[in-house]
Amino acid sequence: MPIQGSGWEIHIQRTLVQIRQSDGKPRTVGTYQVYHNGTPVPGLTGTTAESKGPSSNAVKNVRINPGRYPLATQDGGKYATIGYTGNANPAALRRPGVELLNTGNRSEILIHPGIGFLASVGCINLCRILPNEAEPISFGGSRNRVIAIIDDMRAFLGAAFPTRNGRPIPNAFAVIDEVPG
Repeated sequence: MPIQGSGWEIHIQRTLVQIRQSDGKPRTVGTYQVYHNGTPVPGLTGTTAESKGPSSNAVKNVRINPGRYPLATQDGGKYATIGYTGNANPAALRRPGVELLNTGNRSEILIHPGIGFLASVGCINLCRILPNEAEPISFGGSRNRVIAIIDDMRAFLGAAFPTRNGRPIPNAFAVIDEVPG
């Protein structure tokens, strides 16, 4: 799916499925890159981890369909875009996150920090690198990446960025492409 060239976008390209040998648990791995008006933002790139496929916006516990999704500030008990906890302990609630909208029958599909093999039920975890199924996601690094995209979105959108949680973020999107082949 092509980048639209206007606004703030995070492009996620799914690349493969990894299966952990110890228990057969799968995760979908991909890459991400943030764009401002179609131009890649240096340093806002990395790896993503999601649930297994096949993709669906009707069934829970799998990754969502490829597509272009508007973003919103999250206002949940576990995750928030504004006012998330400053505590980097994975058990501390109101961790940083951003919500994808227009996900069909699915709700609260988020970009949020991961930990271990995968911390997602249909959501997207950001991390540095997952070269194989034995590589865990570092919560601290994942958390920093989510905060970096929130901060970048806020700076890029300026006064248009919402001041309260639970609001659509104008001109901000997640673009997801399926595993090739």
